[in-house]
Amino acid sequence: MQPRPAAQDSDDEIDLMAVIGTLWRGKWVIAGCAALLMLIGGYYVFRVAIPKYQASTTLALELRSENVVDLESVVSGVSTETSAINTELEVIRSSGLLEKLVTELNLTADPEFNGALRPEPEFSIGKLKAIIRTAVTPAAEEEEAGVGLSPEEKEMNRTVATVRDAISASNQRNTYIFQIGAKTTDAMKSALIANTLARLYIQDQIDIKFQATENAVTWLSERVIELEAELKERENAIKELRAETDLVNAEALLALNQQAKDVRDRLADSRTTLALVGARVENLRSLQQEGDPATMAAAVNDPTLDRLVVRAGNDSATRELFDERFALLITREENALERAEQQVAALEASYARLQEQIEQQSADLVKLQQLERETEATRTLYETFLTRLKETTVQRGLQQADSRVLSKATPGVYVEPRKTRILALCLILGAMLGAGLVLARQMMHSGFRTPEDLEAATGHAVFGQIPKMPLRRRGNLVTYLNDKPTSAAAEAIRNLRTSVLLSDIDQAPQIIMSTSAIPGEGKTTQSISLSHNLAGLGKKVLLIEGDIRRRTFAEYFDFGDSPGGLVTALTGKRPVSELVVRAPGMDVDVLRGEKASVNAADLFSSDRFQEFLQELRRSYDYIVIDTPPVLVVPDARVIGQFVDAIIFSVAWDRTSKTQVTEALRQFESVGIRVHGLVMAQIDPRGMKRYGYGGKYGAYSSYGKGYYDAS
Repeated sequence: MQPRPAAQDSDDEIDLMAVIGTLWRGKWVIAGCAALLMLIGGYYVFRVAIPKYQASTTLALELRSENVVDLESVVSGVSTETSAINTELEVIRSSGLLEKLVTELNLTADPEFNGALRPEPEFSIGKLKAIIRTAVTPAAEEEEAGVGLSPEEKEMNRTVATVRDAISASNQRNTYIFQIGAKTTDAMKSALIANTLARLYIQDQIDIKFQATENAVTWLSERVIELEAELKERENAIKELRAETDLVNAEALLALNQQAKDVRDRLADSRTTLALVGARVENLRSLQQEGDPATMAAAVNDPTLDRLVVRAGNDSATRELFDERFALLITREENALERAEQQVAALEASYARLQEQIEQQSADLVKLQQLERETEATRTLYETFLTRLKETTVQRGLQQADSRVLSKATPGVYVEPRKTRILALCLILGAMLGAGLVLARQMMHSGFRTPEDLEAATGHAVFGQIPKMPLRRRGNLVTYLNDKPTSAAAEAIRNLRTSVLLSDIDQAPQIIMSTSAIPGEGKTTQSISLSHNLAGLGKKVLLIEGDIRRRTFAEYFDFGDSPGGLVTALTGKRPVSELVVRAPGMDVDVLRGEKASVNAADLFSSDRFQEFLQELRRSYDYIVIDTPPVLVVPDARVIGQFVDAIIFSVAWDRTSKTQVTEALRQFESVGIRVHGLVMAQIDPRGMKRYGYGGKYGAYSSYGKGYYDAS
């Protein structure tokens, strides 16, 4: 029988049905938590919580104000924008307004708002908060926060803070209606506080407008006087500038600009002429140096030189006359160049004078225009402020509030604690807490509760499911098996026997080894019970205590004066027939373990042990070997090499998945096959508690008609 492949854990999806099943199995825990939270909530609602009453005053925002003049241009009213309306809501709960409320109603003498007047309870949430605040905030910071305040001011601040918590202000959507609410422990007190706060709010609006009007009159008067003086000063500055400057008007400045343009054009022509004359002089001088009469005559276009150039080649006197005439022409051109230079210099000086006049008069004109604009602006501002001053003066004493009372508050109605809601929330929170505990317990659980979980985690088949036997001591095991042959535990052992014998169809196993991952998992009880059941088939059975380190068989059997055990048999000093003990109440030969002078693993690794098992095969039909835990010592892996079948015990809901997996890996590392697993020490009540009582194995409720009472 090949082991099935272990389930892969790569799928991270949540199994919704598994979660629901887990919650259903923990339904009593969830119900208990819900009931506990409801009891706590009920105690708070009916015994601890103080009833509160809510009263509301309704105000309407006045959109039309009956002003004699347009005062809105000086002192604006309340805007109808959402942000402005929200601002008014905050004004209602402002410290200044609440201080007036506390003072008028003397709320500092009311224990509900002044905590110093209430008797201090032994335990309260406020005291706990104070302790935490003291621990978190240094004492120096607390003292610094109250520096400069008198005891009366501190008391007023504490009372205002408490009153603010009891006051609410809201705006009805898509309307200009305000509601001022007060929530206290007395219905009449809530109405009184709401009405008084509304009255103070309206009076505060009037006071603010009156004060704003007075401030506006004072400020406008000062500004009118300042602007009048500034206007006179600017008008005088214009007169002085007109007297000091030569500027007539903008048209004269335009004429100067036209004259400067004409001079600039003449200067450009003169400079061109100067450049031409200069170039001609330079050309003539260079021709004079070259001395070619024909070229010189052609350059000046002079008739006299044209006549002389014909005879200049052969007559020295003629050549001299020719040179004198050419030098005279050069002198003429130099004189023309000097006249052109003088004309350019004169035009440049004239243009510079014009530019200076233009710049001076332009600056004067700009300054004059600037003074005129500033004067006109000052005159306009002066007239505007003078008009506003007259309007504001007329408006004195005519201020009206921006709001009015639509309906006064009536005695408050009961609003809290909301018993039904609190109890419902406690029920929901309790159920959530219980569900969290159930899921957390399931997440932290590392054992196995069903054979399906065990098979999925290991990939090995589960041969049997053995319930916990009601034994007061281990020595009662054989008696229990004999007295309860049809009990659930006995039937579970028979199922295990059948699974083991049929694990190999071709040849039933003869030597069967029982082991586990750690001590205390029921493998020894399982070995004895299996041996007892095999003997019931009329077979010759030998039970060997392979755990020679702990040797617990003495707790199950009375060996009396047994001459020896397994170690003696291996040495051959005495035959096995003299060493085995027939257990009382069962037809099974038992070979007890002995303390060895050599290491147990070395002893079982010897050839002698293998030969010993071969000898036993010829004498017994079945041999059951109880071995030590795999994760503790290597004995089981050594013995497992020589047996026909290995059954591995896993304690129900106790042995962790890591321990089982590691133990099986230990067998696989040495090439030993574990034939099947046994889920042992199953608690039927625990199975029912987890919701499996009617579903799995011999301990199922369906077997009540087949089993005797356990």
